[in-house]
Amino acid sequence: MLSVDVLIIGAGAAGLMCAIEAGKRGRQVVVIEHARKAAEKIRISGGGRCNFTNLHASPEHYLSQQPRCCVSALSRYTAQDFISLVEKHGITYHEKTLGQLFCDGSSQQIIDMLFEECRAAAVTIRVQTTIEEVGKPDGRFRVRTNAGEFCCESLVVASGGLSIPKMGASGVGYQIARKFDLAIVPTRAALVPFTLTEAELERWKTLAGVAVEAEVRCGKQRFREGLLFTHRGLSGPAILQISSYWMPNEPVRLNLAPSHDVAALLIQAKVSQPRQEAATFLSTLLPKRLAQRIVDRHVLIDLTDKQLRQLGSAVNDWRIVPHGTEGYRMAEVTLGGVDTAELSSKTMESRKVSNLYFIGEVVDVTGHLGGYNFQWAWASGYVAGQYA
Repeated sequence: MLSVDVLIIGAGAAGLMCAIEAGKRGRQVVVIEHARKAAEKIRISGGGRCNFTNLHASPEHYLSQQPRCCVSALSRYTAQDFISLVEKHGITYHEKTLGQLFCDGSSQQIIDMLFEECRAAAVTIRVQTTIEEVGKPDGRFRVRTNAGEFCCESLVVASGGLSIPKMGASGVGYQIARKFDLAIVPTRAALVPFTLTEAELERWKTLAGVAVEAEVRCGKQRFREGLLFTHRGLSGPAILQISSYWMPNEPVRLNLAPSHDVAALLIQAKVSQPRQEAATFLSTLLPKRLAQRIVDRHVLIDLTDKQLRQLGSAVNDWRIVPHGTEGYRMAEVTLGGVDTAELSSKTMESRKVSNLYFIGEVVDVTGHLGGYNFQWAWASGYVAGQYA
């Protein structure tokens, strides 16, 4: 049996950040990871360039049953704090859109930075180590794995959620929480593409690959970003964002030309260019293939103003009820998780079980698309690392 001060389950963004901070305090830290390599989700993020934070990260960009639970961590470890760490390691980066920061090089630079910080803090990382049993029989945690048994004073669960199972995602973090009688907010896939009904697909499947800027609404939430037609439904940043707020059988409203009142423009064009085809006019506002799919071959003069308004509404207020989502296999993150009411927002420690911490995606805190979830990982890992 190996006895350590701090054992961290999960060598992802949150787990590695926590390990660095605990190690800096002189704590003997071991991180165990069941996958073959550590930090694999970091490696694939941002198209391989790692969207490592967002300049605008603040509590309103996060979903949770307890909306204020992330305030403490995000205020104590900010986007600028992580940027300073990136700059310390000489990693160059750029802002893409909406405050999203990416490495100029590759995500491997962020991984190497974290590994270097772990080495400096004397942190040990063990991969291909699978949890078999967790208990706390005598005031210290006992964790049995396929690679032997660990005994620790502080146990930190940073095992992630259920998204992207092909990379080894598992529910072990939720199992540990239940073992110690912590409540779990029901989980579901978030930041995930929509699938469409067969009838909708029959109409739109030929547009696979077509992209457009759109405003997408569900309830009171709205996002204006890119939308992408796929062979199974709809994707792109705007769709991923709204998916976190969507519930089955709810309608979603899409404005495919949010900068234009399409009905008014069509009626004006009917006067100025009556012999122009409606699809030709729409292709000045939308991708040509999309415009042709929305309207049949009609010249403007042949359409009544009522028909033109209906056509405008089809563009500015297209209403659909998604068939579902692509599920965890294509979800960026998991919505729900360990109920934050069970945790101290200051330390991320369980209120029921001393020295038991939960951080990162396993917790019921889910960010918007665009670096927000990484910032939550850094922040929650940082604060837990000050106490574990």
